Amino acid sequence: MLGERPDASTEDIAATAGLTRQTVYAHFPSRDALVAALVKAAAAEYAALLDDAGLDTVPPADALTQFLGAGWRFLDRYPLLLNTTAAQIPRPDSDPHDAVPPRLERLIQRGQHTGDSDPSLPAAWLAAAVLGLQHTAAAQVATGRLTTHEAEALCLESTLRLRSGEARRSGPS
Repeated sequence: MLGERPDASTEDIAATAGLTRQTVYAHFPSRDALVAALVKAAAAEYAALLDDAGLDTVPPADALTQFLGAGWRFLDRYPLLLNTTAAQIPRPDSDPHDAVPPRLERLIQRGQHTGDSDPSLPAAWLAAAVLGLQHTAAAQVATGRLTTHEAEALCLESTLRLRSGEARRSGPS
């Protein structure tokens, strides 16, 4: 319901779930509390996707590909997050936006130590850039400019170029 209508009322959400509004309020004191609980559950699911990807056991370039793939599977399962109003969603205390960047940064650092990634840029910067690419690609999907498949492919290609430093230039173009 929230994927289709992010502004859906608690009554609409309850009806879609086959419950009464009173039943929902018995478990969640407000719509914001319900949405925050959904985000918390989704964050746990995303963490599990990243855990299952084996990011620490495969070569860094493969791990980066798997990291991005997990993100796209997550967005496919939770299309609400592709909606332009997603920034207004109440966040739980354990927001995935806090846990994911350090995990990606460690992956990039591992690639830099093995020589698989360009060590000339800070890993924190590269992690922020990769996440920015993925958010931009998701926004392109949300606005209908790209299909999910196109956005995923472009995001991966851009990310692999970014981490390898292949597209470096000596001056402004």
